[in-house]
Amino acid sequence: MVRYEDPGAVEWVESGGGPLIVVPEVVLPFWSGADGDEMSSDYDRACDVDGAVGLVPVGDTRALVLGDEPAATAYLPEHGVFVRWSAADSEAGLLACVPAALHSADWGPQAHWDVPGDVLLFDAAHTGPDAERAEDHVRVALAPGRYAVRAASARPAPGTSLHLVRLRPAAR
Repeated sequence: MVRYEDPGAVEWVESGGGPLIVVPEVVLPFWSGADGDEMSSDYDRACDVDGAVGLVPVGDTRALVLGDEPAATAYLPEHGVFVRWSAADSEAGLLACVPAALHSADWGPQAHWDVPGDVLLFDAAHTGPDAERAEDHVRVALAPGRYAVRAASARPAPGTSLHLVRLRPAAR
């Protein structure tokens, strides 16, 4: 977890260069990250996701891959959105633009994600147990259920660019 301002408004997670992953806590022991078979690690599967978001199987459920670029990412529960920082002068400036970005974003196709409960956001290269013990993760409280997932990029102000991944409860 990273804080950009003192005190930071939100907790940010960064990757070492690859995708970030959002794994339900109940299946964290099954995420092997970059460990494992050279050609078929969980990290490789996450890297194979084409686009801003994708879902990969983990245990008896699926994890959400935040692809495209390795941007610092935070979850804003008041908006139900992961915010991925591409460009902004400050954390406060970026966060102030989120409402406008949510309103003006051109949202991509919708996917459905069945979530059994709370999830952990971390670098996909880490194993689930290692990520849970490390400081560079964020726990996100989600009610169990089906979520509609959509991604978008936005430039809500000059010099400000961000990616959004919105989670909204969806009917089954």
